[in-house]
This record gives sequence, structure tokens and C-alpha cells, in this order.
Amino acid sequence: MDPYIILLVGFGCLVLLTAWLPMVLTRAPLSLPIVCVAIGAGIFALPVMQTAIPHPRGHLAVVERFSEMVVIISLMGAGLKLDRRIGWKRWILTWRLLGIAMPLTIIGLTLLGQGLLGLGLASALLLASVLAPTDPVLAADIQVGPPNSGEDGDTRFALTSEAGLNDALAFPFVHAAIALSLASTTSEPWLLHWLTIDVVWKLSAGLVVGIVTGHVLGYLIFHLPNRARLSRTGDGFVALGITCIAYGAAELAHGYGFLSVFVAALVLRMQERDHGYHTQLHDFAEELERLLMMALLVLFGGALSTGGLLQALRWDGIVFGVLALLVIRPLSGWIGLSGAVLPADKKSVISVYGIRGVGSIYYLAYGAGHGAFDDADLIWSVVSFIILVSIVLHGATASPVMAWLDRRREARQASMGETTT
Repeated sequence: MDPYIILLVGFGCLVLLTAWLPMVLTRAPLSLPIVCVAIGAGIFALPVMQTAIPHPRGHLAVVERFSEMVVIISLMGAGLKLDRRIGWKRWILTWRLLGIAMPLTIIGLTLLGQGLLGLGLASALLLASVLAPTDPVLAADIQVGPPNSGEDGDTRFALTSEAGLNDALAFPFVHAAIALSLASTTSEPWLLHWLTIDVVWKLSAGLVVGIVTGHVLGYLIFHLPNRARLSRTGDGFVALGITCIAYGAAELAHGYGFLSVFVAALVLRMQERDHGYHTQLHDFAEELERLLMMALLVLFGGALSTGGLLQALRWDGIVFGVLALLVIRPLSGWIGLSGAVLPADKKSVISVYGIRGVGSIYYLAYGAGHGAFDDADLIWSVVSFIILVSIVLHGATASPVMAWLDRRREARQASMGETTT
């Protein structure tokens, strides 16, 4: 039997499921990522497929590039769907989550990794940095709606904007872990280089390239003479071109491409805000993201069942994962939002729903490929366990919780209306 034909049929089924499953799962206590992982685990557990999925550590470059593509497409979609203009007060929840909650999460997970798992500082910091960013790929149920849809409440906005930006802001911490892991063998000072290059330069370059790319491509799309402007084509796949240009230009400038893509999408979104072409760009990015996500999660499910991803998992790794998801992130998020004028139910949901997923896979593959870390298999197993639990726990509860939050908001609004009258 020709493997190519089998692959072709499998890909066709995946494309159909990409379109069909979200509609079928609308009212079910399941999410698309849960089903994808289950499909992958089932398919690759078949006797004929059990040697098809190796451990990711043997193919770090492939895992890194594939997960990277999924993340940058997701970042473009996340940026395009945000209706709220950038500003200090308008984005105050985001700044609190990035400036307070994320560092607290990294500190807490690093200490927990050292104390509970017995990891060295470099390995513990890598584990914490990999788990620090929330995921823009698996968070569709808790994100804002399409452009100009009006689904832009504080909870959805905070989770969407946080996921869009913290994927880039985790990178300096990953580089710090890599530098620490190599310092013992090279004995070279690394702190100054890390501060000047990995923090200041790379963040600045990613930000500037994103702003410039967004403005230039925004002009080509919306402001050229009517016959030449790109928006007249109606082609949503232009979003893919924007993504690749923003990411590639930032990488050429030795900046953070993740930051550039998200910022470019935000800048583009601010131009001709009510134009219908934003919806077409967003819809294409979302469809492509969903297809790539399904493919990656099917492979992730296969690696869980036959690739040995959980082989090094111990009881302390399970405890670490539970504490990371149910204590460290929620507590850090609550502290970060403690000064915000926000109802307690919204603070709780924002704090708890820090989904871990594809971004963590990317950062772990990147870190493992560029550094020398002890207990690498344990880190892979712990991260995979946390991603699996996050997919199941957050995926099964996100829709009901968001519906409950919407009912609470409507009840508050109704109560305020009665009081006013």
C-alpha cells in the first residue's frame, strides 16, 4: 500500500474534520483540540502505525518550525480580531498580566522546578519560561470574536491580547535559560549580552519592524489608488503574506518575529477599522490556523500514545503540573489584576484560563535545540502532561464558563437598569 496515498486520504479527512468538527462540537462539553489529540492517540496506537511517531527530541528542528508556523498564523489572527485601540488605560489588564502575572509565574515555576523536581537553575528556568506564555492557538473559545463583531468584553480581550504578546515576551527568559545552560561549559559572561541583545535589541527590533510592516502593508491594502489597492482583490490569503513578511523581516533584523507579527496585525487593524476586508483577512488566518493546529495536535496525540512523550513522567511531575495550572498561574494572575477595577468573577476567569499549548511546544523545541539541559526527557514529559491537562480541563470548561460569565454580566446590566429607572 502506497504511503503517499494513505497520507493523501488522511490529509483529506483532516481538512473535512477541520470544517465539520467545530460545528458539531458547539454544544458538546468538548473542544476541537481534545478531539484532535484523541484522534492522534487512537490512530498511532494501531499496530501498523506504532513506529510512525518518534519522540520530538529526535526531530527538534522539524518540531520547532512546524509549531512556529502555527503560532505566527495564530498571532496574526489574534491581532486582526482586536477592535480596541492600543492605549495605557484601554489595555491596562493586558499590561498587568504581562508586567506582573507573567514574571510571577516564571519565578514561581522556577522555584517549584528546583524544589519539587530537583532541576538545576537553567533547566528549571527553561521549564518555567516554556510554560509562562498563554497560548493563542488553543484559546478560541475564550478569545474575542471576529473584527467588528462586538465580542470584545474585558475577559475575552485580556486573554486574547495577553496571549498575543506574551508569546514574544517569553523569549528573553528562554534565552536566559540557554545562556545559563552553556555558561558552565564556556565560562563566558552572558548577562550583559542577554540584557543588551536578547532583551533590549530583539524586543525593540520586533516592535519597530511590526509597526513599520503594519503601516506599509496597510497603505498597500487600504490607501493606494482604488484600482491598485490590495483590498479590492478580496483575497484572504493576503494575511499569510503579511504574516511571513512581518516575521521574516524581524528575524532578518535579529528581532523577535512573534512580536513583529502581532504588532503588524494590530497596526493594520487600526487602519480603515470598519473595512470589511479585515474580516476576510481574519477568517483566512483562522481557517489556516485551525488546519495547522489540528495536524499538530494529531501528531501530539500520537507522540503521547506511542512516541514516549510521557515516559519520563514521575509523581512529582504530575504534582508540578497540577500546581502550575491550578495554583501558580491563577495566583499570579489574581495578584496581577488585584489593582484593576474588575468584578471578582472576571478576575477569576482571566487568572485561571492561562491555556498552555503550541507555544510551549515551540519554546521547548527551540530551547532544547540551542542549549544543553539536564533532565531534558523529564522536561518534555512534564510540559506534555501540562499541555494535555490544559487541553482537556480548559477545553471542556471554557464554553460553559464563558456562557456563565455572559449571563452574570447581563444580570448586572439588568440590575443597574432597574436601579436607574
